[in-house]
Amino acid sequence: MHDLGFIRSNLPLVEEKLRKRGADPATLLGDFHALDAARRAAITRAEQLKARRNELSQQVGALKRTGQDASALMEETRAHKETLDRLEVEAATLDEKMRQSFARIPNLLRDEVPPGASEADNVVVKTWGEPRQFDFVAKPHWELGEQLGILDLERATKLSGARFAVYKGAGARLERALVSFMLDQHTLHHGYTEVLPPFLVNSRSLFGTGQLPKFAEDLFRCAEGEPFVEGEYRENDHWLIPTAEVPVTNLFRDEILTEAQLPICYAAYTPCFRAEAGAAGRDTRGIIRQHQFEKVELVKFVRPEESDAEHEKLTRDAERIMELLGLPYRRMLLCAGDTGFSSAKTYDLEVWLPGQGAYREISSCSNFEAFQARRANIRYRPGGASASKSKTEFLHTLNGSGLAVGRTWLAIVENYQQGDGTVLVPEVLRSYMNGMERIAAS
Repeated sequence: MHDLGFIRSNLPLVEEKLRKRGADPATLLGDFHALDAARRAAITRAEQLKARRNELSQQVGALKRTGQDASALMEETRAHKETLDRLEVEAATLDEKMRQSFARIPNLLRDEVPPGASEADNVVVKTWGEPRQFDFVAKPHWELGEQLGILDLERATKLSGARFAVYKGAGARLERALVSFMLDQHTLHHGYTEVLPPFLVNSRSLFGTGQLPKFAEDLFRCAEGEPFVEGEYRENDHWLIPTAEVPVTNLFRDEILTEAQLPICYAAYTPCFRAEAGAAGRDTRGIIRQHQFEKVELVKFVRPEESDAEHEKLTRDAERIMELLGLPYRRMLLCAGDTGFSSAKTYDLEVWLPGQGAYREISSCSNFEAFQARRANIRYRPGGASASKSKTEFLHTLNGSGLAVGRTWLAIVENYQQGDGTVLVPEVLRSYMNGMERIAAS
Protein backbone atom coordinates (compact mmCIF):
# COMPACT_ATOMS: atom_id res chain seq x y z
CA MET A 1 0.00 0.00 0.00
CA HIS A 2 1.25 3.48 -0.78
CA ASP A 3 0.87 6.86 0.82
CA LEU A 4 -1.72 8.93 -1.05
CA GLY A 5 0.26 12.14 -0.63
CA PHE A 6 3.41 10.49 -1.99
CA ILE A 7 1.60 9.33 -5.13
CA ARG A 8 0.19 12.81 -5.73
CA SER A 9 3.55 14.53 -5.16
CA ASN A 10 5.71 12.04 -7.09
CA LEU A 11 3.50 10.96 -9.95
CA PRO A 12 6.24 10.87 -12.67
CA LEU A 13 8.45 8.73 -10.40
CA VAL A 14 5.59 6.35 -9.61
CA GLU A 15 4.74 5.98 -13.30
CA GLU A 16 8.40 5.28 -14.12
CA LYS A 17 8.61 2.63 -11.38
CA LEU A 18 5.43 0.94 -12.65
CA ARG A 19 6.73 0.89 -16.22
CA LYS A 20 9.92 -0.75 -14.90
CA ARG A 21 7.74 -3.62 -13.67
CA GLY A 22 6.19 -3.89 -17.13
CA ALA A 23 2.89 -2.43 -15.90
CA ASP A 24 0.85 0.22 -17.66
CA PRO A 25 0.58 3.29 -15.39
CA ALA A 26 -2.53 4.46 -17.21
CA THR A 27 -4.28 1.17 -16.43
CA LEU A 28 -3.24 1.06 -12.78
CA LEU A 29 -3.56 4.76 -12.01
CA GLY A 30 -6.39 5.73 -14.37
CA ASP A 31 -9.21 4.97 -11.97
CA PHE A 32 -7.19 6.43 -9.12
CA HIS A 33 -6.84 9.80 -10.87
CA ALA A 34 -10.54 10.02 -11.74
CA LEU A 35 -11.69 8.87 -8.32
CA ASP A 36 -9.26 11.14 -6.48
CA ALA A 37 -10.39 14.15 -8.52
CA ALA A 38 -14.08 13.37 -7.91
CA ARG A 39 -13.45 12.75 -4.20
CA ARG A 40 -11.57 16.03 -3.77
CA ALA A 41 -14.30 17.88 -5.68
CA ALA A 42 -16.95 16.45 -3.35
CA ILE A 43 -14.91 17.41 -0.29
CA THR A 44 -14.30 20.94 -1.62
CA ARG A 45 -17.99 21.41 -2.38
CA ALA A 46 -18.89 20.14 1.09
CA GLU A 47 -16.48 22.58 2.73
CA GLN A 48 -18.00 25.44 0.73
CA LEU A 49 -21.48 24.41 1.80
CA LYS A 50 -20.43 24.14 5.44
CA ALA A 51 -19.06 27.68 5.28
CA ARG A 52 -22.31 28.89 3.71
CA ARG A 53 -24.38 27.02 6.31
CA ASN A 54 -22.42 28.63 9.14
CA GLU A 55 -22.96 32.01 7.54
CA LEU A 56 -26.69 31.34 7.23
CA SER A 57 -26.90 30.20 10.85
CA GLN A 58 -25.44 33.50 11.99
CA GLN A 59 -27.93 35.40 9.81
CA VAL A 60 -30.86 33.34 11.13
CA GLY A 61 -29.78 34.09 14.69
CA ALA A 62 -29.53 37.80 13.94
CA LEU A 63 -33.02 37.88 12.36
CA LYS A 64 -34.60 36.00 15.27
CA ARG A 65 -33.03 38.36 17.79
CA THR A 66 -34.69 41.32 16.06
CA GLY A 67 -38.02 39.52 15.64
CA GLN A 68 -37.77 39.24 11.85
CA ASP A 69 -38.90 36.31 9.66
CA ALA A 70 -36.01 33.83 9.14
CA SER A 71 -38.00 31.02 7.49
CA ALA A 72 -36.45 31.46 4.02
CA LEU A 73 -32.91 31.30 5.39
CA MET A 74 -33.82 28.31 7.58
CA GLU A 75 -35.19 26.48 4.54
CA GLU A 76 -31.96 27.16 2.65
CA THR A 77 -29.99 25.83 5.66
CA ARG A 78 -32.03 22.60 5.62
CA ALA A 79 -31.41 22.24 1.88
CA HIS A 80 -27.69 22.64 2.43
CA LYS A 81 -27.76 19.97 5.15
CA GLU A 82 -29.37 17.50 2.77
CA THR A 83 -26.76 18.30 0.12
CA LEU A 84 -23.98 17.99 2.68
CA ASP A 85 -25.22 14.58 3.77
CA ARG A 86 -25.29 13.45 0.15
CA LEU A 87 -21.77 14.81 -0.51
CA GLU A 88 -20.37 13.09 2.58
CA VAL A 89 -21.81 9.75 1.43
CA GLU A 90 -20.48 10.39 -2.07
CA ALA A 91 -16.99 11.22 -0.74
CA ALA A 92 -16.98 8.10 1.47
CA THR A 93 -18.07 5.92 -1.48
CA LEU A 94 -15.39 7.41 -3.73
CA ASP A 95 -12.82 7.01 -0.97
CA GLU A 96 -13.62 3.28 -0.71
CA LYS A 97 -13.47 2.83 -4.49
CA MET A 98 -10.15 4.67 -4.57
CA ARG A 99 -8.82 2.49 -1.75
CA GLN A 100 -9.76 -0.63 -3.71
CA SER A 101 -8.06 0.78 -6.82
CA PHE A 102 -5.02 1.69 -4.72
CA ALA A 103 -4.82 -1.85 -3.34
CA ARG A 104 -3.90 -3.19 -6.80
CA ILE A 105 -0.87 -0.94 -7.26
CA PRO A 106 2.32 -2.98 -6.60
CA ASN A 107 5.20 -1.88 -4.42
CA LEU A 108 7.75 0.49 -5.94
CA LEU A 109 11.03 -1.20 -6.76
CA ARG A 110 14.40 -0.22 -5.37
CA ASP A 111 16.74 1.52 -7.79
CA GLU A 112 19.21 -1.40 -7.71
CA VAL A 113 16.62 -3.87 -8.98
CA PRO A 114 17.74 -4.71 -12.53
CA PRO A 115 15.42 -4.24 -15.50
CA GLY A 116 13.92 -7.29 -17.16
CA ALA A 117 10.68 -9.05 -17.95
CA SER A 118 11.15 -12.60 -16.65
CA GLU A 119 13.35 -14.96 -14.63
CA ALA A 120 15.70 -15.12 -17.63
CA ASP A 121 16.75 -11.55 -16.74
CA ASN A 122 17.58 -12.24 -13.08
CA VAL A 123 21.19 -11.54 -12.05
CA VAL A 124 23.52 -14.05 -10.37
CA VAL A 125 24.93 -12.36 -7.26
CA LYS A 126 26.95 -15.27 -5.85
CA THR A 127 27.42 -19.02 -6.09
CA TRP A 128 28.42 -21.46 -3.36
CA GLY A 129 29.67 -25.01 -3.68
CA GLU A 130 30.57 -27.08 -6.70
CA PRO A 131 27.94 -29.38 -8.22
CA ARG A 132 28.94 -32.98 -7.62
CA GLN A 133 30.32 -34.96 -10.55
CA PHE A 134 28.62 -38.36 -10.72
CA ASP A 135 30.16 -41.50 -12.24
CA PHE A 136 26.64 -42.68 -13.04
CA VAL A 137 23.52 -41.07 -14.46
CA ALA A 138 21.89 -39.01 -11.70
CA LYS A 139 18.20 -39.73 -11.21
CA PRO A 140 15.43 -37.23 -10.40
CA HIS A 141 13.91 -37.41 -6.93
CA TRP A 142 10.60 -38.89 -8.09
CA GLU A 143 12.37 -41.98 -9.42
CA LEU A 144 14.60 -42.32 -6.36
CA GLY A 145 11.70 -41.76 -3.98
CA GLU A 146 9.63 -44.49 -5.59
CA GLN A 147 12.50 -46.97 -5.78
CA LEU A 148 13.41 -46.41 -2.13
CA GLY A 149 9.80 -46.56 -0.99
CA ILE A 150 9.98 -43.14 0.69
CA LEU A 151 7.74 -41.14 -1.68
CA ASP A 152 4.33 -42.21 -2.98
CA LEU A 153 2.84 -39.81 -5.51
CA GLU A 154 0.39 -42.29 -7.01
CA ARG A 155 -1.49 -42.93 -3.78
CA ALA A 156 -1.38 -39.21 -2.93
CA THR A 157 -3.22 -38.58 -6.20
CA LYS A 158 -5.82 -41.18 -5.19
CA LEU A 159 -6.27 -39.40 -1.85
CA SER A 160 -6.28 -35.76 -2.93
CA GLY A 161 -5.59 -35.34 -6.64
CA ALA A 162 -2.55 -34.02 -8.49
CA ARG A 163 0.21 -32.02 -6.77
CA PHE A 164 0.11 -33.85 -3.43
CA ALA A 165 2.62 -36.27 -1.91
CA VAL A 166 2.80 -39.04 0.67
CA TYR A 167 6.16 -39.42 2.44
CA LYS A 168 6.85 -42.82 4.02
CA GLY A 169 9.39 -44.35 6.38
CA ALA A 170 12.76 -42.64 6.14
CA GLY A 171 11.20 -40.12 3.78
CA ALA A 172 8.76 -38.93 6.43
CA ARG A 173 11.51 -38.95 9.04
CA LEU A 174 13.76 -36.85 6.76
CA GLU A 175 11.00 -34.25 6.34
CA ARG A 176 10.54 -34.03 10.12
CA ALA A 177 14.30 -33.91 10.68
CA LEU A 178 14.67 -30.98 8.31
CA VAL A 179 11.98 -28.98 10.13
CA SER A 180 13.68 -29.52 13.49
CA PHE A 181 17.15 -28.81 12.09
CA MET A 182 16.07 -25.55 10.46
CA LEU A 183 14.22 -24.29 13.53
CA ASP A 184 17.15 -25.17 15.78
CA GLN A 185 19.62 -23.31 13.56
CA HIS A 186 17.48 -20.19 13.31
CA THR A 187 16.51 -20.03 16.99
CA LEU A 188 19.76 -21.20 18.61
CA HIS A 189 22.27 -19.59 16.26
CA HIS A 190 20.58 -16.86 14.20
CA GLY A 191 18.59 -15.05 16.87
CA TYR A 192 14.98 -15.80 15.87
CA THR A 193 12.12 -16.55 18.24
CA GLU A 194 10.06 -19.58 17.25
CA VAL A 195 6.32 -19.09 16.80
CA LEU A 196 3.61 -21.54 15.78
CA PRO A 197 0.76 -19.53 14.20
CA PRO A 198 -2.69 -20.67 12.99
CA PHE A 199 -2.83 -22.34 9.58
CA LEU A 200 -6.12 -20.58 8.78
CA VAL A 201 -6.35 -16.79 8.46
CA ASN A 202 -9.05 -14.26 7.66
CA SER A 203 -9.16 -12.07 4.56
CA ARG A 204 -7.95 -9.00 6.47
CA SER A 205 -4.69 -10.84 7.11
CA LEU A 206 -4.30 -11.75 3.43
CA PHE A 207 -4.98 -8.15 2.44
CA GLY A 208 -2.33 -6.97 4.90
CA THR A 209 0.48 -8.97 3.28
CA GLY A 210 -0.70 -8.35 -0.28
CA GLN A 211 -2.20 -11.69 -1.35
CA LEU A 212 -5.67 -10.14 -1.61
CA PRO A 213 -7.22 -8.97 -3.75
CA LYS A 214 -4.81 -9.67 -6.63
CA PHE A 215 -4.01 -13.34 -5.96
CA ALA A 216 -7.33 -14.71 -4.73
CA GLU A 217 -7.35 -17.43 -7.41
CA ASP A 218 -4.08 -18.85 -6.06
CA LEU A 219 -5.53 -19.38 -2.58
CA PHE A 220 -7.74 -22.02 -0.97
CA ARG A 221 -10.81 -20.47 0.65
CA CYS A 222 -12.68 -22.44 3.32
CA ALA A 223 -16.17 -21.29 2.44
CA GLU A 224 -19.20 -22.47 0.56
CA GLY A 225 -21.78 -20.47 -1.31
CA GLU A 226 -20.91 -16.79 -1.63
CA PRO A 227 -17.71 -16.05 -3.58
CA PHE A 228 -15.01 -13.68 -2.34
CA VAL A 229 -15.91 -10.05 -3.06
CA GLU A 230 -13.06 -7.60 -3.53
CA GLY A 231 -13.12 -4.94 -0.83
CA GLU A 232 -14.82 -7.17 1.72
CA TYR A 233 -12.00 -8.08 4.10
CA ARG A 234 -13.62 -9.73 7.08
CA GLU A 235 -12.37 -11.17 10.34
CA ASN A 236 -14.74 -14.15 10.42
CA ASP A 237 -13.92 -15.88 7.12
CA HIS A 238 -11.08 -18.37 6.67
CA TRP A 239 -8.44 -19.20 4.08
CA LEU A 240 -5.63 -21.78 4.19
CA ILE A 241 -2.32 -19.97 4.51
CA PRO A 242 -0.08 -19.86 1.39
CA THR A 243 2.91 -19.14 3.65
CA ALA A 244 3.60 -18.41 7.33
CA GLU A 245 4.44 -14.87 6.22
CA VAL A 246 0.70 -14.10 6.37
CA PRO A 247 -0.17 -14.98 9.98
CA VAL A 248 3.22 -13.99 11.40
CA THR A 249 3.31 -10.54 9.74
CA ASN A 250 -0.26 -9.89 10.87
CA LEU A 251 0.57 -10.63 14.51
CA PHE A 252 1.07 -6.87 14.92
CA ARG A 253 -1.70 -5.67 12.61
CA ASP A 254 -3.27 -2.42 13.91
CA GLU A 255 -0.65 -2.17 16.66
CA ILE A 256 1.99 0.41 17.61
CA LEU A 257 5.35 -1.01 18.72
CA THR A 258 8.09 0.80 20.56
CA GLU A 259 11.46 1.39 18.95
CA ALA A 260 13.05 -0.62 21.76
CA GLN A 261 11.15 -3.73 20.62
CA LEU A 262 12.76 -3.65 17.16
CA PRO A 263 14.03 -5.63 15.41
CA ILE A 264 11.61 -8.49 16.01
CA CYS A 265 12.72 -11.72 14.33
CA TYR A 266 10.42 -14.75 14.13
CA ALA A 267 10.90 -18.24 12.71
CA ALA A 268 7.78 -20.30 12.04
CA TYR A 269 7.15 -23.79 10.76
CA THR A 270 3.81 -24.32 8.98
CA PRO A 271 2.27 -26.33 6.20
CA CYS A 272 1.45 -24.09 3.23
CA PHE A 273 -1.39 -24.38 0.71
CA ARG A 274 -1.46 -22.92 -2.78
CA ALA A 275 -3.94 -23.48 -5.59
CA GLU A 276 -1.17 -22.68 -8.13
CA ALA A 277 -3.81 -21.41 -10.54
CA GLY A 278 -1.18 -19.46 -12.44
CA ALA A 279 1.17 -22.43 -12.77
CA ALA A 280 -0.89 -24.88 -14.80
CA GLY A 281 1.34 -27.30 -16.69
CA ARG A 282 4.52 -26.38 -14.78
CA ASP A 283 6.52 -28.91 -12.74
CA THR A 284 3.92 -31.65 -13.05
CA ARG A 285 6.40 -34.37 -12.03
CA GLY A 286 7.78 -34.77 -8.54
CA ILE A 287 7.30 -32.40 -5.62
CA ILE A 288 8.73 -29.12 -6.93
CA ARG A 289 5.30 -27.46 -7.09
CA GLN A 290 2.68 -28.78 -4.68
CA HIS A 291 -0.73 -27.70 -3.43
CA GLN A 292 0.42 -28.61 0.09
CA PHE A 293 4.00 -28.30 1.30
CA GLU A 294 5.96 -27.42 4.43
CA LYS A 295 8.16 -24.43 5.06
CA VAL A 296 10.18 -22.76 7.79
CA GLU A 297 9.61 -19.02 7.34
CA LEU A 298 11.69 -16.10 8.63
CA VAL A 299 9.86 -12.81 9.29
CA LYS A 300 11.34 -9.53 10.54
CA PHE A 301 9.91 -6.23 11.78
CA VAL A 302 12.60 -3.54 11.64
CA ARG A 303 13.28 0.18 11.65
CA PRO A 304 13.35 1.62 8.11
CA GLU A 305 17.01 2.60 8.32
CA GLU A 306 17.95 -0.98 9.23
CA SER A 307 15.95 -2.88 6.63
CA ASP A 308 18.74 -3.15 4.03
CA ALA A 309 21.18 -4.67 6.52
CA GLU A 310 18.50 -6.94 7.99
CA HIS A 311 17.56 -8.10 4.48
CA GLU A 312 21.14 -9.16 3.84
CA LYS A 313 21.33 -10.91 7.21
CA LEU A 314 18.04 -12.77 6.67
CA THR A 315 19.28 -13.97 3.27
CA ARG A 316 22.54 -15.17 4.83
CA ASP A 317 20.59 -17.04 7.52
CA ALA A 318 18.72 -18.95 4.80
CA GLU A 319 21.94 -19.60 2.85
CA ARG A 320 23.61 -20.99 5.96
CA ILE A 321 21.13 -23.87 6.07
CA MET A 322 22.18 -25.02 2.60
CA GLU A 323 25.86 -24.63 3.45
CA LEU A 324 25.49 -26.82 6.55
CA LEU A 325 23.68 -29.41 4.42
CA GLY A 326 26.37 -29.23 1.74
CA LEU A 327 23.97 -28.24 -1.03
CA PRO A 328 25.40 -26.11 -3.88
CA TYR A 329 23.33 -22.97 -4.48
CA ARG A 330 23.33 -19.55 -6.04
CA ARG A 331 21.83 -16.22 -5.00
CA MET A 332 19.82 -14.35 -7.65
CA LEU A 333 18.76 -10.70 -7.58
CA LEU A 334 15.33 -10.73 -9.18
CA CYS A 335 14.70 -8.39 -12.09
CA ALA A 336 11.81 -5.95 -12.14
CA GLY A 337 9.45 -8.22 -14.05
CA ASP A 338 10.06 -11.20 -11.74
CA THR A 339 9.83 -9.35 -8.41
CA GLY A 340 6.67 -10.08 -6.42
CA PHE A 341 3.76 -7.67 -6.07
CA SER A 342 4.50 -6.63 -2.46
CA SER A 343 8.31 -6.63 -2.65
CA ALA A 344 10.68 -3.71 -3.21
CA LYS A 345 13.67 -6.05 -3.65
CA THR A 346 13.99 -9.84 -3.65
CA TYR A 347 16.81 -12.35 -3.62
CA ASP A 348 15.98 -15.88 -4.75
CA LEU A 349 18.15 -18.71 -3.49
CA GLU A 350 18.38 -21.56 -5.99
CA VAL A 351 19.66 -25.02 -5.09
CA TRP A 352 21.42 -27.31 -7.57
CA LEU A 353 19.41 -30.40 -8.53
CA PRO A 354 21.62 -32.92 -10.36
CA GLY A 355 18.69 -35.17 -11.27
CA GLN A 356 17.28 -32.30 -13.33
CA GLY A 357 20.56 -30.61 -14.26
CA ALA A 358 19.30 -27.21 -13.12
CA TYR A 359 19.17 -24.72 -10.26
CA ARG A 360 15.69 -24.35 -8.76
CA GLU A 361 14.32 -21.85 -6.26
CA ILE A 362 14.35 -22.98 -2.63
CA SER A 363 13.86 -19.59 -0.93
CA SER A 364 12.76 -16.04 -1.72
CA CYS A 365 14.04 -13.35 0.65
CA SER A 366 12.24 -10.02 0.28
CA ASN A 367 12.33 -6.50 1.67
CA PHE A 368 8.79 -5.07 1.55
CA GLU A 369 9.83 -1.75 3.10
CA ALA A 370 6.64 -0.08 4.46
CA PHE A 371 4.29 -1.60 1.85
CA GLN A 372 2.85 -4.37 4.04
CA ALA A 373 3.01 -2.23 7.18
CA ARG A 374 0.71 0.33 5.55
CA ARG A 375 -1.77 -2.32 4.44
CA ALA A 376 -1.75 -3.97 7.88
CA ASN A 377 -1.36 -0.68 9.81
CA ILE A 378 1.76 -1.73 11.73
CA ARG A 379 3.55 1.25 13.25
CA TYR A 380 6.29 1.99 15.73
CA ARG A 381 7.07 5.02 17.88
CA PRO A 382 10.64 6.34 17.43
CA GLY A 383 12.61 7.31 20.51
CA GLY A 384 12.85 6.01 24.04
CA ALA A 385 10.39 6.02 26.92
CA SER A 386 10.33 9.82 26.97
CA ALA A 387 9.01 9.85 23.39
CA SER A 388 5.57 8.45 24.29
CA LYS A 389 3.87 11.33 22.51
CA SER A 390 6.12 11.36 19.44
CA LYS A 391 4.66 10.77 16.00
CA THR A 392 4.37 7.13 14.91
CA GLU A 393 5.87 5.76 11.70
CA PHE A 394 5.36 2.67 9.60
CA LEU A 395 8.07 0.09 10.19
CA HIS A 396 9.56 -2.18 7.51
CA THR A 397 8.77 -5.88 7.12
CA LEU A 398 10.94 -8.61 5.60
CA ASN A 399 10.55 -12.32 5.09
CA GLY A 400 12.17 -15.32 3.49
CA SER A 401 12.01 -19.10 3.48
CA GLY A 402 14.57 -20.67 5.70
CA LEU A 403 13.92 -23.05 3.86
CA ALA A 404 11.15 -24.67 1.82
CA VAL A 405 11.26 -28.10 3.45
CA GLY A 406 10.03 -30.24 0.54
CA ARG A 407 12.47 -28.71 -1.89
CA THR A 408 15.30 -29.20 0.60
CA TRP A 409 14.19 -32.84 0.92
CA LEU A 410 14.36 -33.45 -2.81
CA ALA A 411 17.68 -31.57 -3.09
CA ILE A 412 19.20 -33.92 -0.49
CA VAL A 413 17.80 -37.00 -2.22
CA GLU A 414 19.20 -35.94 -5.59
CA ASN A 415 22.57 -34.58 -4.39
CA TYR A 416 23.32 -37.42 -1.96
CA GLN A 417 22.24 -40.33 -4.20
CA GLN A 418 24.72 -43.16 -4.61
CA GLY A 419 25.46 -45.54 -7.45
CA ASP A 420 23.83 -48.44 -5.59
CA GLY A 421 20.52 -46.54 -5.40
CA THR A 422 20.83 -45.51 -1.75
CA VAL A 423 20.92 -41.94 -0.42
CA LEU A 424 23.43 -40.78 2.19
CA VAL A 425 22.05 -38.70 5.06
CA PRO A 426 23.96 -35.40 5.51
CA GLU A 427 26.03 -35.59 8.68
CA VAL A 428 24.29 -32.63 10.36
CA LEU A 429 20.95 -34.45 10.07
CA ARG A 430 21.96 -37.85 11.43
CA SER A 431 21.23 -36.99 15.05
CA TYR A 432 17.73 -35.92 13.94
CA MET A 433 17.36 -39.23 12.06
CA ASN A 434 18.10 -41.41 15.11
CA GLY A 435 21.63 -42.05 13.85
CA MET A 436 20.59 -43.14 10.32
CA GLU A 437 23.49 -42.71 7.89
CA ARG A 438 21.97 -44.05 4.70
CA ILE A 439 18.47 -44.39 3.24
CA ALA A 440 18.04 -47.72 1.51
CA ALA A 441 15.09 -49.54 -0.01
CA SER A 442 13.10 -51.35 2.66
